[in-house]
Amino acid sequence: MKMIGAHVSASGGVFNAPINAKKIGARAFALFTKNQRQWVAKPLDEEVISKFKQELEKSEILAKHILPHDSYLINLGHPEVEKREKSLSAFIDEIKRCEQLGIDRLNFHPGSHLKLISEDNCLELISESMNEALRQTNGVKLVVENTAGQGSNLGYKMEHLGFLMQNSCDKERVGVCIDTCHLFVSGYDFRSPKTYEETMLKFDTIVGFKYLMGMHLNDSKPELGSRVDRHDSIGKGKLGLEAFELIMNDDRIDDIPMVLETIDDTIWGQEIELLYSLVK
Repeated sequence: MKMIGAHVSASGGVFNAPINAKKIGARAFALFTKNQRQWVAKPLDEEVISKFKQELEKSEILAKHILPHDSYLINLGHPEVEKREKSLSAFIDEIKRCEQLGIDRLNFHPGSHLKLISEDNCLELISESMNEALRQTNGVKLVVENTAGQGSNLGYKMEHLGFLMQNSCDKERVGVCIDTCHLFVSGYDFRSPKTYEETMLKFDTIVGFKYLMGMHLNDSKPELGSRVDRHDSIGKGKLGLEAFELIMNDDRIDDIPMVLETIDDTIWGQEIELLYSLVK
């Protein structure tokens, strides 16, 4: 079964996220467990943690169908040691926040070389950072997201994701989140049955479906291969509805959080209904 939701607001406290998810008929959701544009946040207290768990139970959404996202400031592949260590410290804090809330995975962007080192060197640094984070934490899976390849961001090639999976010191605690807009603008077509199967076979060969632990469902404003990250509402962009119909009828993509990050949050409920209507 497909578990679809959206990246909902946690404004006023993380316990508001499951409330907001339930309002739109979500079976999954994403949230930020702290302000995504600040390095440091107030620790989660017992009252907030308890309230989050109570609201989550009321929502009837399972913890494994939540895909929290870490701070946009974090760069696990930063070429400068001091800044990379600052990122790693913030990343570990985010993992521990998930652990406190009873969430079993954390979504993150791999990192950027900032045009100061090679892609290969940057990937090695990201891998080392991930492994150190795994050593210092327990339980929570690190779910790396594919990127559009804008600027100096890595993760736009399946080979980048495959490298990070294969070089993990704990392969049971790493995974991948596929963002549909990012996948398309980074050059992978999946708008027809033929191109869909070609792209998914490539993903399975290079990365592996066993590592798929989440999806971001977004249409794309830019064209195929443009490497420009601009989301659109489902069916209104360059991807179109058929791509999402193929996803919704792929049994390999069951029982993971599938999260809308589309541009109009007022129609998220309608988009969720639309996606479910595509199931044959």
